[in-house]
Amino acid sequence: MHYDTDILVVGGGINGAGIARDAAGRGLSVTLCEQDDLASHTSSASTKLIHGGLRYLEQYEFRLVAKALAEREVILRLAPHIAWPLLFVLPHESHLRPAWMIRLGLLLYDSLGAGNRTLADSHAVDLHDHVSGVPLREPFSQGFVYSDGWVQDARLVVLNAMDGVKRGADVRVHTRCEAAHVQESIWHVQLRGADGRSELLRAKALVNACGPWAGQFLGDELGRQQHPEVRMVKGSHIVLPRLFDHEYAYIFQQPDRRIVFAIPYENDYTLIGTTDMEFRGDPGRVCIEEAETRYLCDAVNRYFRRSVQPHEVVWSFSGVRPLLDEGGDASSASRDYRIELDTRQGAPLLNVFGGKITTYRRLGEEAVDLLCDALEHEQPAWTAHGDPLPGGDFADAERLLVAWSRRWPWLPVGLAHRWLRHYGTCVATLLGDASELPDLGRHFGAGLYQSEVDYLIRHEWARASEDILWRRTKLGLRLTDVERVELDAYLAAFVPGMIGAAATNTVSRPT
Repeated sequence: MHYDTDILVVGGGINGAGIARDAAGRGLSVTLCEQDDLASHTSSASTKLIHGGLRYLEQYEFRLVAKALAEREVILRLAPHIAWPLLFVLPHESHLRPAWMIRLGLLLYDSLGAGNRTLADSHAVDLHDHVSGVPLREPFSQGFVYSDGWVQDARLVVLNAMDGVKRGADVRVHTRCEAAHVQESIWHVQLRGADGRSELLRAKALVNACGPWAGQFLGDELGRQQHPEVRMVKGSHIVLPRLFDHEYAYIFQQPDRRIVFAIPYENDYTLIGTTDMEFRGDPGRVCIEEAETRYLCDAVNRYFRRSVQPHEVVWSFSGVRPLLDEGGDASSASRDYRIELDTRQGAPLLNVFGGKITTYRRLGEEAVDLLCDALEHEQPAWTAHGDPLPGGDFADAERLLVAWSRRWPWLPVGLAHRWLRHYGTCVATLLGDASELPDLGRHFGAGLYQSEVDYLIRHEWARASEDILWRRTKLGLRLTDVERVELDAYLAAFVPGMIGAAATNTVSRPT
């Protein structure tokens, strides 16, 4: 029977984008549909870390930690423009965990990440003599430093989608999968686009990468009466004006044995997170609660000399993590994933449950391995050693900036640095034939020029100001309300009918 695509991936978060990229790279025809913007929910609401999860060692999740640490190295290689190493300081509190236990845990963390590890080993520090001790309260004298990684999470999703398209995938945003059934071993799927038009698409295999909606998708769209339930755990973050003048991050142990991170963010801010709360409701309508803001402020005040209050929060965001439901409390729920291939109806249905942003590539590889077997398509895995993601084809960031200064001497230094950390070598496409600053077009504020906006629309599926200001960039922290209105007006003319189409539920605007 005729079909339109080998694989239809439903869900434009990190798992869906990773699966689509991997499958397209193996020569399969792929269509991905996302009901909102790419990374508009959970995948843009993370703590932005690529890490093994130091605290998971206490839960004996050694396999998960080792797998994630191996993937940390892969992401740092694939995306050097949006991912980079970060040093974390753990102030010691003897009444929570003895020093020997922390040192042993860090040695284990280092060893589990051995092999091709490029990051520095952990070590102890005297906080009275170390720069990281300056903002801390007096009682903290001993600390430990260890390495992990940082990533621009929403951009990681977009770059995977872009690379998928480069390899032949068809990516459709603001396109909802409304129903699907199998007929003569082919999935018949009803899609509805942003313009309201309905389309029938036929696929040999269907991938449910709907994240927090994975169970709901099986029940509502596929009519499965019995299906696994996804445990939904809400995590919230706050952003405060910069709390310290160095580039170390902190990991703080809380009296409830949870941990909270304090991370340098967008040069002038500090990111604090996260919370863990059971969530029941619509994952698209999630926001921080007053108690969460207070919890995170209290975590800061427990360690820093400078006290902060909820009214100082300049931005907050919340997301719902779809976790495996294995009992226990929210903070101890596993961040591992489960992939299930169902062929009972005569056409493959692959369901993805759980996961974390660090292990997305490995998840995608395992998922496509199963799909290739089911579709009798013999192509080996490739993403672990494949080409970098778009814009990541450079070896040294400083040398690249020097080359840019020679090629575009008129480009402001601050703008060049921001573009390097967002677009890498794709800046050449963004700039086009520009030969002086006015060629970048209209300036919307905070270094956002028309050429960048146009690039994001044409190459990165941006449709609304939310997409640009809170996912493709974080310039929403800097633009004024008037400037946002002007950007909306420009987008309304450029992309008729799309303003307001992007999901806004995972972010709270600065007050």
